[in-house]
Amino acid sequence: MLRVLAVDDEKPLLEELLYLLRSDPRVHSAEGASDATEALRRVTRALESGPDGPDGIDVVFLDIHMAGLTGLDIARLLAGFARPPLIVFVTAHEGFAVQAFDLKAVDYVLKPVRPERLAEAVRRACAQLGRAEEVLVAAAPPAGPPAVVAAPRPAPEAAVPDRGPEQIAVELGGVTRFVAIADIAYVEAQGDYARLHTDEGSHLVRIPLSTLEERWAARGFVRIHRRHLVALARIDELRLDSGTTTVRVGPAELQVSRRHARELRDLLMRHATG
Repeated sequence: MLRVLAVDDEKPLLEELLYLLRSDPRVHSAEGASDATEALRRVTRALESGPDGPDGIDVVFLDIHMAGLTGLDIARLLAGFARPPLIVFVTAHEGFAVQAFDLKAVDYVLKPVRPERLAEAVRRACAQLGRAEEVLVAAAPPAGPPAVVAAPRPAPEAAVPDRGPEQIAVELGGVTRFVAIADIAYVEAQGDYARLHTDEGSHLVRIPLSTLEERWAARGFVRIHRRHLVALARIDELRLDSGTTTVRVGPAELQVSRRHARELRDLLMRHATG
């Protein structure tokens, strides 16, 4: 069972997070810290006592925005230890996901925290610690106010098979939504993630650009740069200026690498002539 430390400088949110964690049968103990200094002191004490010591901590649930050191700062400091605890970020901000997973975070949970989403983070922590028998325990969420019930989150790096190949699942604000692939104008690489750009906004998914390039080639998506994958039908203009090739996709102007420029021009000509 997990020994957990939850860190958040907003007391009501910390108390709610601790309540949810303590209600999970896979969590042996859950203690709270309201600032970075207290959190580091507790983790240091846990590391000094050893993994089987009375102060041991298996997982730290970290808020990102806090006074003084941020959750990302704390995670970087913990990464310097020989056997640091696992990290799960709990935050209201979607934009730090890439940095969080670069720090080897187990999961990235968005506020407001839904019991079922937190239960999934606990499951992942158990799995990473090799406690398979605990992963099988059903973690029923405690009774509380009605929450938004989202569709089940898909496994990372996979589209959602039960919704067909026409859509891809994205998570925003703790709710899983489905974006039509036909609505995506272009995709931007962000490390092991990809940002999907539509007319209404953008969505970050934990799928490498190379994977989407392979999956969506038949749908007319072409690689124009190591950072960009574009829907051929959404290209409004191709421009060559002083040896530099760019394309305009809606309001965005994207550079085309030299190795992709000739192929892209040929594809656009064939597309235009049917």
